[in-house]
Amino acid sequence: MCTAITYKTEDFYFGRNLDLEYSYQETVTVTPRKYPFNFKKMGVIDDHYAMIGMAFVSDGYPLYYDAVNEKGLCMAGLNFPDNAYYRPVAEDADNVMSFEFIPWILSQCASVEEARVLLSRINIADISFSEKLPASPLHWMIADSSCAVTVEPVREGLKIYENPAGVLTNNPTFDMQLFNLNNYMHLTTEPPVNSFSEKLDLHAYSRGMGGMGLPGDLSSASRFVKAAFTRVNSVSGTSESESISQFFHILGSVAQQKGCVHMGGGKYEYTIYSSCCNADKGIYYYTTYENSQITAVDMNKEELDGEKLASWPLVEGQQILRQN
Repeated sequence: MCTAITYKTEDFYFGRNLDLEYSYQETVTVTPRKYPFNFKKMGVIDDHYAMIGMAFVSDGYPLYYDAVNEKGLCMAGLNFPDNAYYRPVAEDADNVMSFEFIPWILSQCASVEEARVLLSRINIADISFSEKLPASPLHWMIADSSCAVTVEPVREGLKIYENPAGVLTNNPTFDMQLFNLNNYMHLTTEPPVNSFSEKLDLHAYSRGMGGMGLPGDLSSASRFVKAAFTRVNSVSGTSESESISQFFHILGSVAQQKGCVHMGGGKYEYTIYSSCCNADKGIYYYTTYENSQITAVDMNKEELDGEKLASWPLVEGQQILRQN
């Protein structure tokens, strides 16, 4: 499963944890403005906004997990099993496949408000990228510096939710995730006061007791609560270093360690990578499970008016600074 968040200081940041039991050898990939996006049912867009993100490049096509375009619009797709429902091709809609959804939005839209226009006529159609790569059940978060929305293709239709929490995990549906926060309104960063009974002399005996009841397990519902609480209460400086450090600490609060979620057959779900993109500057930062050093790729150092993808394999080995 996965967790995606937004964060704002002087600049706007967007990123996610990718939690799976396997990797597709994904790469940080820049798609320049002249790269031709060939859509299954919507023709070709060969002049568009440039974007950077994490992708599995298959047959020269970037299958983005998460990405940010040059205008600062951000998007991530997260696992949504048993709930995602892709429909047959419809004659009266813009038919876009799940693997095309991120490029479709980010290639054309500079803001969430512009994305809403495309969303109003879109149909997420049930066509796979290839026989070897069937369509994954997904839902998405789309965000800019002013707001975020969650997009969920379910049997009832395409649901678009305002996302004031700036967080997305997996199941259940987003409306239930947001409602579930009501169960945790008692949490506080302050020392708790005794509301149990005036007849009992009760005192806080440890720091952090205002957060007692905050979930610590790795289920998607619990990760949503933990990430939302951590994000909304986060305090950091506004420098780039302080901002990205705090961002990775927020994601670290819901990271998955190998061995804690057994998928059967000796396989374990774990946080393959964590990402944080400065959406204003187009710099994509990431860490991997075995490399906690932050690595950066700056899209603006590439030829953004070009036609060819630029990709960087992830630095996965631990990078250790030895002081003696």
